[in-house]
Amino acid sequence: MVATAETIVLISLCVFIALRFINRKIEDITKRHTARKSVLYGATALGLLVLVLTWIEQLKNLPVILSVTAAGLVVALGDAIVCIAGWFYIVVRRPYSIGDRVQIGTVIGDVIDIKLFDTTLLEVGGWVSGEQSTFRLVHCPNNALFRQPIWNYTSGFPFVWDELTVTVAFESDWRKARQIMLDRAAQATQETQARVESDIKQLTKKYPVKYSTFTPAVYVKIGDSGVTLTVRYLTDARRRRTIEDERSRQMLQDFAEHPDINFAYPTYRIVGETGAPRDIQTH
Repeated sequence: MVATAETIVLISLCVFIALRFINRKIEDITKRHTARKSVLYGATALGLLVLVLTWIEQLKNLPVILSVTAAGLVVALGDAIVCIAGWFYIVVRRPYSIGDRVQIGTVIGDVIDIKLFDTTLLEVGGWVSGEQSTFRLVHCPNNALFRQPIWNYTSGFPFVWDELTVTVAFESDWRKARQIMLDRAAQATQETQARVESDIKQLTKKYPVKYSTFTPAVYVKIGDSGVTLTVRYLTDARRRRTIEDERSRQMLQDFAEHPDINFAYPTYRIVGETGAPRDIQTH
């Protein structure tokens, strides 16, 4: 017992010193967090190894008891064991890492911690739109990896396709409006085009991704109140709302310079007693 206590105290002291050194010397928060976790996991594994070696003489005389105890723990702590298996899967397979933006079930957030039993997310979305942070911490059990899909927004390829839709009146020059939207989207994506091509090249080394065109496109659809134009473009997964705001401001300014482009509103036609129709627009 004395040897066991001494071992625990010595390892705890070493961990304390190592953590203080890490907090002082490493400025990058992601690297600092990873280093702290590595020290804690390493110290835990070392402590367990030392304890097993210390008590091995006593333990080898209790195989039956240990077997029964292990079976009971599996039944009683089934979810906890699956969580540990999920943690092992995360460490080995790396479906996500610290700093990635992921969706686990219905929760979207940035991964800020991965523990033995759960993963902590800094939530985005929720009650706010545009996938911006709510600053709530969400703890997702690691067993979720075996029970539902996991979406990773940023690992390997940090871009996602996004769309912006406007509807112009039937009387408008929709061709001009379409070209304005396409030119604006193409101009904005020129800065990231080289990075997109580089990242997708790396992605194809791991997965059979067959996409070859990453330039913006505008799709036309006949709507109830006018011509619906939808511009589709690649955007940084973390800056969706900011980029959508920039695109919207630019297009509003461009459309305002062309009197032959007008937004459409739902219109109702009412026929009075005289039989003359009267159009009413709802805003």
